[in-house]
Amino acid sequence: MSKRPTHSNRRHAGNGSLLGVFNPKSRSTPLLPKLLGFLVVVLIFVYFFRRSGENGVKQPLSKIEGDFTCTSEVQRAIPILKTTYNMNKVLHVGPDTCSVVSKLLKEEEETEAWGIEPYDIEDSARNCKILVRKGIVRVADIKFPLPYKENSFSLVIISDAVDYMSIKYLNKTIPELARVSSDGLVIFAGYPGHSRAKVQELSKFGRPAKMRSSSWWSQFFSQAKLNENQDARKTFEQSATKSSYKSGCQILHLKSNP
Repeated sequence: MSKRPTHSNRRHAGNGSLLGVFNPKSRSTPLLPKLLGFLVVVLIFVYFFRRSGENGVKQPLSKIEGDFTCTSEVQRAIPILKTTYNMNKVLHVGPDTCSVVSKLLKEEEETEAWGIEPYDIEDSARNCKILVRKGIVRVADIKFPLPYKENSFSLVIISDAVDYMSIKYLNKTIPELARVSSDGLVIFAGYPGHSRAKVQELSKFGRPAKMRSSSWWSQFFSQAKLNENQDARKTFEQSATKSSYKSGCQILHLKSNP
């Protein structure tokens, strides 16, 4: 007498095989949502861990990509500049000028701060766009005459910009900056051998950075009939020594145009 055939479907549905996971009538159905939920938790944990790592390590100081930024040096040098110049009304010119202007407005109550941003600010922080809307910071091409009268500012500072200018435009821009200052012009420039902007930045700056030596700058100032401010330089260096301040950039001091 033959045995009654068995039904394999019933055996698999009731045991612990993986087939039960995909069987709509299986008691193991809750396993799949649990697996998906666990994966979601893991992904969320990884996301926030990476974000916290970025927030703790990557703190870009300037829009310029590279190993240095003279704009951050300007912020460090403000206490030294105060011992050297009249800073009642300051104009800062260069990329990330919003950071310098914000620092001056926040920490120097007696200083009226203004800025010129030579490049596009689409990727700038909200605070920078607010300064632009208020007219405190202008977005303008500094290769052309500035919309200010002579001696409009007690001190003019430029950083992270002259290294990207040809001699042709330096001959136009530097005298123009000196024209609108009454107490002096301070230039923060890179040292020869410092890193250049990355390839993706070249479209914004128009040309790779060219770091010039101090002797090159002295010769340029002489040919452009610009007077270096030796007294201000000595006062600045003495104050810097007392404060143990050492800049990673060249700091050049010029007299205002008469």
